[in-house]
Amino acid sequence: MCHSDLIENMDKKSTWDRFYTENGRRAPTFKNFEWFFGFESIRHVLLPLLPPEPCPHRVFQILDIGCGTSALGPCIYKHSPTAVQVTCADISPIAVRLMQENISSKPIHPNSVSSLLRFVEMDCTQLLSHYSPNSIDLIVDKGTTDALLRSKEGKGKASQMLKQCMTVLRESGALLQFSDEDPDSRLLWLETEAQEQGVVGNVVTQEVGELRGVVYYCYQVSPTVHS
Repeated sequence: MCHSDLIENMDKKSTWDRFYTENGRRAPTFKNFEWFFGFESIRHVLLPLLPPEPCPHRVFQILDIGCGTSALGPCIYKHSPTAVQVTCADISPIAVRLMQENISSKPIHPNSVSSLLRFVEMDCTQLLSHYSPNSIDLIVDKGTTDALLRSKEGKGKASQMLKQCMTVLRESGALLQFSDEDPDSRLLWLETEAQEQGVVGNVVTQEVGELRGVVYYCYQVSPTVHS
């Protein structure tokens, strides 16, 4: 698959099925593929958002959208100080199968025996088909919005995914968008979506760091409190 075809069609399931199939053929053994960076680069951002101690009445719900074959979700599951249910969701059943097979062969032991890790084939523009409103504590998006915004026909899907994320998040929850897009551009997009759909509350931006000459950012988006 050539680079230009990948970028133009990053909103399509067939693109990612092909990508993960080809990636799997190249390597003799499974290897996680990380967009941008891995867990260690952002653990200082993620872990402080998790409860420091067990919640007695429920498990903290985390959704990793467009997970691909990244180790991000499994690492959150492993290192979380409290019980979590981490759902790693991707539109490609091939990516999901590869992750399921890898975890089956190399089980991860979390800090909490009550923690759960699952891999699910899911179109993340249709989150309300899988979740009730106000049911998720934390959504992690490492490059998925970027992929949609940069693809030829993906901008509408990016808007739809943002709206659904804001709906399924708890009022105390947050969406973390990890991106290499400059704040001037990403904040303008988020503000435009807020005006058009009324779905975005507060946005906090922080620089994650520089890797291979590229500066990455985290956009922490809190949902609007609906009356």
